[in-house]
Amino acid sequence: MFREVVLDTETTGLSPESGDKLVEIGIVELINHIPSGKFFHKYINPKRLVPEAAFKIHGLNNDFLNDKPLFSHISNEMLEFIGTDPIIIHNAAFDLNFLNYELSLTQSVSIN
Repeated sequence: MFREVVLDTETTGLSPESGDKLVEIGIVELINHIPSGKFFHKYINPKRLVPEAAFKIHGLNNDFLNDKPLFSHISNEMLEFIGTDPIIIHNAAFDLNFLNYELSLTQSVSIN
């Protein structure tokens, strides 16, 4: 059995170093390259305004996100779902930059 996961994120902008935040994480499990039906999906409260440009891309606004958990509240569950298996990410540098920035704020781990 070969397990891998496919990951994607949505954000408030292009740079976590400039204050942009994650607003959504989706991860799908593949077994032998076929979706198993298991997934991890969370909307995240960015604790900042979602700019109009970002809203036009993903359709997530502050009214919808205000009652969602913070990244720090879902990060352990996300890491457990990923485990040590390979991760497939389109535009990996972008997604990993956001994930690792957020992880650096609350944990001493990163995703490679």
